Amino acid sequence: MMLKEQFEQLVAEEFPNAIPEKFRSRVSNVAFIVEDIPSLELRTREGLLANETLLGYYHGIPHTARGSSYGVGATLPDVITLFQVPITEVAMEQGGREEDVRRVIRETIWHEVAHHFGMDEFEVRDRESKRQT
Repeated sequence: MMLKEQFEQLVAEEFPNAIPEKFRSRVSNVAFIVEDIPSLELRTREGLLANETLLGYYHGIPHTARGSSYGVGATLPDVITLFQVPITEVAMEQGGREEDVRRVIRETIWHEVAHHFGMDEFEVRDRESKRQT
C-alpha cells in the first residue's frame, strides 16, 4: 500500500488535471484532506450498507447556497475528503498501477468539486456518465 504522504502528493498533482482550468479559480475556501476510510459516523449519516463505501466526501456550503453574507467574518473552509483505502481498492480492480490510482483520484476530485459547485448526487452521476461516453 502506498504511504499516505505519497497518496497526498498524487492528490495535489491530480487536482489541476481533474478540474478544467476555467473552474479551478472558483474552487475557493476548500481544504482537501486524505483519510484512510470513511468514519462509522459518516457511513451511518450517508446510510451506507456493509458492502458500500465512499471514495470521497464533500462537506460545506455549495456555491449555489452561498448568500451575499458568505465570507463575512470567520468562515470555515469547505472540506473535500478523499479516502485512500477505497480509492486504492478501486484502482487495484483496474490494474493497480500508479496511473490507475491517479485516474480514480481525478474522478473522485471531479465528483466532489461538482458537489462544491452545487450539483446533487443525481446531477453529478448524470454528468459523469456523459463525460465517460
